[in-house]
Parts: sequence; structure tokens; C-alpha cells
Amino acid sequence: MAEPGQPVPAGRLLSVQTGRAAPLQAGGRRILSAIGKRPVTGPVTVQALGLAGDEQADLSVHGGLDKAVYAYPHEHYGFWQAQRQAHGVSLFDEALPPGFVGENLSLLGLLEHQVFVGDTLHFADCVLRVTAPREPCFKFNAVMGFNTAARLMATQARCGFYLAVAQPGTLVAGEPFTVVAGRRALSIQQAIMGKLAKHLR
Repeated sequence: MAEPGQPVPAGRLLSVQTGRAAPLQAGGRRILSAIGKRPVTGPVTVQALGLAGDEQADLSVHGGLDKAVYAYPHEHYGFWQAQRQAHGVSLFDEALPPGFVGENLSLLGLLEHQVFVGDTLHFADCVLRVTAPREPCFKFNAVMGFNTAARLMATQARCGFYLAVAQPGTLVAGEPFTVVAGRRALSIQQAIMGKLAKHLR
């Protein structure tokens, strides 16, 4: 295991997404949500509260200093595509577009068991610190189109993770990043499994 301050294998930022709050039909009611994210081209400014042009409708789950940016491993997209087909939501074998799960950053090369709370992601002009796993809710069910999607995201630990902005700057789709190890006491996979265990008591 990497020691604190030691760089570990790097990955790549495939795409950057932002979104505005808009009405969403979820769980039989109409709510305001900013889960719909769309790719942005060119440099995107990153400040303490997140990406320029991005909104969060419910700050209890996404937003604020500790959850300013949400990152998701692109490797999980094939899993969700297959699940949508298995649940009869998608009739075709089409690839899901970037931002489909509501993420700001689509990453390649960094999964939940490989990243720890306190690790930092170093980009060319920006540093982000890993803070917590995503805890999916009924809004994710609405986006995916079947009502067990949120539970599946948690039990499979395919949750992605939130980031605080340690060093403001800019992000550009396609750029590489390096992970610098923090204390490495709790991985994102361990964190979401621990939260799930509490809910199941």
C-alpha cells in the first residue's frame, strides 16, 4: 500500500460535465434536481464550491465544500448499460452518454477499491481531495429507469466519490491525473459498504 504523500498509478479524465437544476419525475413526484449533466468542451474553471456552470439542487447530498465535485469511474458504464437492458429499460445496445449517472468528472483508471478518503487527485492546474462515497437515492432510480438501481449501486460499490477542491484552477477533458496517497485508512469501497451496513441493521 502507498505511504502518505506517495504518488500511485495515474488515470485520465475522459470528460467534464455540468448541469443546471431542472424538474425531474422521481418516485411518483415532481422534484428539482441537477442530476442531468452534459459534457463541456474546453477548460472548465474549478472553484471551492465546484465547477463553473454547475448547480446542485439538494446540498445535503451534493454540494458544499466537501462535496463540490462528483467523480465516477467510466469502467462501470458497461455494467449499467447491461442492467438497463436486463430490466427492459433499454431496447438497444447503445452506449450511455457521459454524465448519465450525474457525475461531473468521468474518470478512467481509478476504481472505488483503489481510492481512499484523503487521497488527492493532481491535474495540470487543479488539485481535488477525495472526501466520501456517493450514497444514491430515488433520483438515481429515476435516471436509470428501474427502482432497484440505487441499492445496486451501493451493494456493488459502484458509487463513485465526492471531491473537495484543494487547489482551484481548471480542468480539461482528456488530461491525465496523478493520485497522491493520503492516510489511506478508509477506501471508498469500504466507506460505502460501512454506510450500507448501517442502513441494513
